[in-house]
Amino acid sequence: MRAAVAVVLKVIALTVVLFICFALAGGVVGLQDTSRAPEQAGAAAGALLAVCFLFTIVLTHIILRSRWAGWRLIATAFFVFYGVMTFMAQIESAVFITHLPSGTLPRLFLMGALIAAPFSVVAVLVLGKGKADTASAARNARLVMPAGEWAWKLSAIAVAYVILYFTFGYFIAWQNPALRAYYGGIDEVGFFAHMNALLRESSWLVPFQILRAICWTVIAIPVIRMMKGKWPETALAIGSLFAVTNAQLLLPNPYMPETVRITHLFETAPSNFVFGLLIGWLLAQRHQFTKVPVAQDERAA
Repeated sequence: MRAAVAVVLKVIALTVVLFICFALAGGVVGLQDTSRAPEQAGAAAGALLAVCFLFTIVLTHIILRSRWAGWRLIATAFFVFYGVMTFMAQIESAVFITHLPSGTLPRLFLMGALIAAPFSVVAVLVLGKGKADTASAARNARLVMPAGEWAWKLSAIAVAYVILYFTFGYFIAWQNPALRAYYGGIDEVGFFAHMNALLRESSWLVPFQILRAICWTVIAIPVIRMMKGKWPETALAIGSLFAVTNAQLLLPNPYMPETVRITHLFETAPSNFVFGLLIGWLLAQRHQFTKVPVAQDERAA
């Protein structure tokens, strides 16, 4: 009971720390909106607190269940946090939001680093993982696979992501007339007609999403490698991590109308969660043809 209470208190404290990191980083790069009315500023602060809470819960579980510790864990936490919070989100902004003011995108990337770096250090220390232990050096057979197995799994991941991306994009996001107007698109009446028009006019989009699928996988790999427990726990952790990626869509911004933001949130949260589960299922579980003994801590719950 005491341990559970201690974790809850740490999550609350880390949520506040992350909130402060967001505020300070936004001030440093000059992306704070000081023109809001008091009631709007209060609502924005509440949304930011919710975003910080969601990120903190997911990262807390991953850190506590990690077999790594010390600077190795800090570096991994930064890589994963920056990857999902900033890199994966902003590469889409760079492609699809073409009316960002000059210099905004580099500042967003810098802001993400200024948030992820201090928070990763504080989170690992607060959660008691600052010192390496014997578990971090234990034998780990995860991700040890023949090249052929890597090839078909990465291919399956890429294909699955493309299917999820376009399916959720059409049946959830593209059904909103305000979103279609925002991107200057039209309703082709039917998924296959929509895809035909999309591929005819933007043939680069499928290769781009395949590249994003590989980027997602690169972010998931250290999580798979370092987490204790069986593969379902790891898959749920990756799914949750990917699902909160676009929690920042809860935050008001001058570049995207609220209805577009919320529609994208309902589109991306479930699709990213399913995709994270798929990566965990494919890469974290054992296979009969993998001739590598399972480490003792792999069998731990």
